[in-house]
Amino acid sequence: MTPSRRRRRRLTILATVTTLALTGTTVPAFADPPAEAPEQVRNGDFSDGVSPWFSFGTGPLAVTDGQLCTTVAGGLANPWDAGIGQDAVPLVAGAEYTLGFDVSATPGTALRAVLQLGAAPYTAYATVDATATATRTRVEQTFTVTEGNDAAQLIFQIGGAAQTQTVCLDDVSLRGGDPPEPYVPDTGPRVRVNQVGYLPGGPKNATVVTEATDPLAWQLRSAAGAVLADGVSTPRGMDEASGQNVHSVDFSTYRTAGTGLTLVADGETSHPFDISGAVYEQLRSDAVQFFYAQRSGIAIDGDLIGEEYARRAGHLDVAPNRGDTDVPCQPGVCDYRLDVRGGWYDAGDHGKYVVNGGLATYQLLNTFERTKTAPTADGGAALGDSTLRVPERDNGVPDILDEARWELEFLLRMQVPAGKPLAGMAHHKIHDRNWTGLPLDPADDPELRELHPPSTAATLNLAAVAAQCARLFAPYDRAFATRCGTAAKTAYAAAKANPARLASPTDSNGGGAYDDTVVTDEFYWAAAELYLTTGEKAYLTDLTASPHHTGDVFDVRGFSWQGVAALGRLDLATVPSGLPAADRDRIRASVTAAADTYLAEIADQAYGLPMPGDPGSYFWGGNGNIINNAVVMATAFDLSGDVRYRDGAVQTMDYLLGRNALNISYVTGWGEHHAKNQHSRIFGNQLNPQMPNPPAGSLAGGPNAALQDPFVASLLAGCKPQFCFVDDIASYSTNEVAINWNSALTWIASFLADQGGAPVPTPSTCRAEYVDYGTWSGGSGFTAQVTIRNTGSTPVNGWTTRFAFTGDQKLREAWLAKAEQKGATVTAKNESYNARIAPGGTVTFGFNALTGGGAKPAPGLITLNGSPCS
Repeated sequence: MTPSRRRRRRLTILATVTTLALTGTTVPAFADPPAEAPEQVRNGDFSDGVSPWFSFGTGPLAVTDGQLCTTVAGGLANPWDAGIGQDAVPLVAGAEYTLGFDVSATPGTALRAVLQLGAAPYTAYATVDATATATRTRVEQTFTVTEGNDAAQLIFQIGGAAQTQTVCLDDVSLRGGDPPEPYVPDTGPRVRVNQVGYLPGGPKNATVVTEATDPLAWQLRSAAGAVLADGVSTPRGMDEASGQNVHSVDFSTYRTAGTGLTLVADGETSHPFDISGAVYEQLRSDAVQFFYAQRSGIAIDGDLIGEEYARRAGHLDVAPNRGDTDVPCQPGVCDYRLDVRGGWYDAGDHGKYVVNGGLATYQLLNTFERTKTAPTADGGAALGDSTLRVPERDNGVPDILDEARWELEFLLRMQVPAGKPLAGMAHHKIHDRNWTGLPLDPADDPELRELHPPSTAATLNLAAVAAQCARLFAPYDRAFATRCGTAAKTAYAAAKANPARLASPTDSNGGGAYDDTVVTDEFYWAAAELYLTTGEKAYLTDLTASPHHTGDVFDVRGFSWQGVAALGRLDLATVPSGLPAADRDRIRASVTAAADTYLAEIADQAYGLPMPGDPGSYFWGGNGNIINNAVVMATAFDLSGDVRYRDGAVQTMDYLLGRNALNISYVTGWGEHHAKNQHSRIFGNQLNPQMPNPPAGSLAGGPNAALQDPFVASLLAGCKPQFCFVDDIASYSTNEVAINWNSALTWIASFLADQGGAPVPTPSTCRAEYVDYGTWSGGSGFTAQVTIRNTGSTPVNGWTTRFAFTGDQKLREAWLAKAEQKGATVTAKNESYNARIAPGGTVTFGFNALTGGGAKPAPGLITLNGSPCS
């Protein structure tokens, strides 16, 4: 097998991508790099002595026992201050290479092999990190070179260790170099479906790629081949996003559960799928487990998420890590060091970024907060203690809050200490001083970690999510909630004092810049969260004065970390507060209006996604934005009960789980053909079989028409938007993982799991009134009353009502009902003498509760025997 043939096979099989052709192909598995691949390194076994190898910053080179050895002084500032190298190494753009070498070092050191431009700016084409010990070890890594150079340089960077080292190399090899064949993705069957499945009562749509212009007959078949339903397709013409002639199929009227079903049209049979009310249950848990797998500063327990994911704690100052427990600033930024351990690795690198962490934390917290007000959420039982795969199980705290806390603790540590310049602000990010190669276990990262300058955007992200933390953790950990509340107020005040400290767009060595030139949206979001938590007028004044309060905050291309005004709008629409009724109604109407826009886009797109089909709508991380549009539709359903919005959110998942031009599920482990080689240093199985693929439930960034990495720029030039994706670890602009994309997936997966069979909501048969009679005992307590009216036509014999407090309120006693509180949720049951509520009749009970202060608005949802009251 030639190297170029192997290259094509790796892309078609490992990448699980799909082809533009109208018929699928089957390609056999591939072997390891063939022995006949050309060798590019000269004298790699040192049988001819030292030549043509050279060194710098070291002692003399010598061949000892067949190995090339040298000494390196301890205390050098950087790894690249000493090295062993060879010039004139030819590299072919787009070709695959395997770099291998034996290495030992006494007493032991980290090192890096770099293929690079041999002069300034020393562009790195590939890097391989390793740890050398006194025992000779073989290191091998396969990669694709995206730029060609007839005379590249191979350098082993061996400086930076504290002690003097003796370093030896042997059997250095760089095999490969044949240019790849033209890339043709394999798209499988032309009938594109949600490869996971459909809810029985939800929408069921598919897309057929065909040359036909007239309607086509279709059949829904059982696993045994029996015809369950049939009909004809709707021709849609040429689809802008894919460049394909397509038809739509709607089989929503079929509502019977089944497994292994297929859809047949135009002589093609789709991938199998299920129809089930439980089709999304596991996805809720899988989407959250991604965050545990991304945790920094803790050993990952394989018993929780699979032994292949077990690993040592990263960045705790255990060699070769420089670590996160005592991190300096970039030169000239500050005169202190911070312990910023913990948090989540942001994406495919080992960096941790406050702005992206803020959005991701918000969405996990909001996933839980939704359960307090959404009629279909069942009070959050599915997100409660011991329901998810987190190590903090059995602690009395909902598991999803435990996961969010891991990041919250990190975000709090990023705040500038009191007494220092810019006290109260948040450092924008922390990451390696220099980029590291793929793959790399976090515990093996040898780079110096640095704090980057504080920014207004990061500070407001901290203020917003810390304010959320203060109200959501109050029933479970009052001390932590208080700490969050204090940090939120301090951060907000610091941001107002420093309203234009913007992250530099050029600060991108070793990590992403995450620059943002407009922060009015962050001010609006932070003010909204602080108002919802505290009820204080100053925050209400700030948020209502913001242009975002009445402006259009819902872009047709969704929201992400650079545009967060939508987060404030969504929470003001759903979280109970003291907003005037007219303002609240206007805010809620803006959510449903945005949802109407997304529904119109779904109807206009042949693949049924709430995003336009132009190239500008397919960008880096676009899958996260697509889901965020589904979040808006789901929220509109929670607010209105209109099933059109629920169905729009449900249908959006069809695109992400296989109903797309590439016929690929973008969620690892979900669907017949799913992405599994996402760009990640941790999950580097494609480059190192000893490492795992990303865990099930990991979302790929998705098609990016801008082709912003060299790998896809050379591979996919001229692609139609939906084809601008390849499931290869080298493509960071289309196939990376990121916490803010998986937080969107977590939110929508929880919503979808709550829908079950997606029945039509039944009209409410009760009405609830909550009256707060005011505070007593200096404001530390209050008295309230709940009245339930039976608006139905039959009596209620025995009743239980539930509602959730918004903050730190604690039930003290109740009358006319038996009441108890668990977490934020209060459950009240009838006494023996008031169990019956006649049609048109009412029942009333009252209670006293304690509070430490803050907002205490009327609950957003009160239920009677599990059904919501209006």
